[in-house]
Amino acid sequence: MVSSFPDSAVDLSAVRLEIRALQPQLVEWRRQLHQKPELGFQERLTAQLVSRKLQAWGIDHETGIAETGIVAIIQGNQPGPDKVLAIRADMDALPIQELNDVSYKSQHDGVMHACGHDGHTAIALGTAYHLHKHRHNLSGTVKIIFQPAEEGPGGAKPMIKQGVLKNPDVDAIIGLHLWNNLPLGTVGVRPGALMASVECFNCTILGQGGHGAMPHQTIDSIVVAAQVVNALQTIVARNVNPIDSAVVTVGELHAGTKLNVIADTARMSGTIRYFNPDLAGFFHQRVESIIAGVCQSHGAKYDLEYWSLYPPVINDAHMAELVRSVAAAVVETPLGIVPTCQTMGGEDMSFFLQEVPGCYFFLGAANPQKNLAYPHHHPRFDFDETALAMGVEIFVRCVEKFLSNE
Repeated sequence: MVSSFPDSAVDLSAVRLEIRALQPQLVEWRRQLHQKPELGFQERLTAQLVSRKLQAWGIDHETGIAETGIVAIIQGNQPGPDKVLAIRADMDALPIQELNDVSYKSQHDGVMHACGHDGHTAIALGTAYHLHKHRHNLSGTVKIIFQPAEEGPGGAKPMIKQGVLKNPDVDAIIGLHLWNNLPLGTVGVRPGALMASVECFNCTILGQGGHGAMPHQTIDSIVVAAQVVNALQTIVARNVNPIDSAVVTVGELHAGTKLNVIADTARMSGTIRYFNPDLAGFFHQRVESIIAGVCQSHGAKYDLEYWSLYPPVINDAHMAELVRSVAAAVVETPLGIVPTCQTMGGEDMSFFLQEVPGCYFFLGAANPQKNLAYPHHHPRFDFDETALAMGVEIFVRCVEKFLSNE
């Protein structure tokens, strides 16, 4: 758990009274979603809840996009530039057994909202409700995208292919991630790279097994694999410009069946993370070159599967400044705005940002005083729900400022 935060002293006076009054509903929606978590492209109950709310409020929306995705459209009634701003919220959960003892604990065995997507969906619903209620004060259009499968295999790309950024064409997009790496109410926003590209690989080393006492008769796949693991670490240390942050992690290594048997195969899997989009393609080439070289030196063979999951999340400078200026007017916390906030975690919001300018940002949701600071993807993950109303306020102000050309 995080223990180095300042006290989570949050001043909500900048959150308008109407949104503060919405807080109990935001909590209720979030907890309903939390109790019924669903994995990627299986978010049927989640989508049904979202659609029921939108329909009850009279908000036009389309369902069934990329299986379970939804797009809601809110048209302003004021004359003015016909600008279109999109807001994206992800809906899926993780294959984790929840260990929290709370009244809203997951009712789906082995599935849990352990990353805050239930909060993202609740914030997007609250934003839709408020904007629709006050559409007579808005010019332009807001599209709210409820996206499936962020945790994998990725719902942004198929939603884009099915036209969620068209008809009307989106001019810019924003999104937030509730973030337990920041204290409640603090906002992490920056231009440029916020989150990393995600690439993955599986590799099988093909040796020749035999007796542990007679290694000269074998090609020891474990020895080869161990050297591959060590050699892969030289990519960042010696092939990447030290100014560019990058990570190569081998997260799995499986080999052998008995202590006196030399394994004929060893299987490993790993992930590569980096911010600089110019490095696309570089790591694939270096990983394969290293594996091939080590295997050749030992007389082993290999089978490599390598793929790119998500590109880096790159924020547009103008949209990042819009979010920063709004957050500065809303946030009153000890840390306030954190412009240095970055993570090697990945996000398929990156695909939206490749299509239109936008900004993805972090909204701190950790509160150690309430034991709400476990990290993301932990079976005891939870967050301070006070962040929900703050998220709605920030989104609403971003919409107002973007559509008014301020």
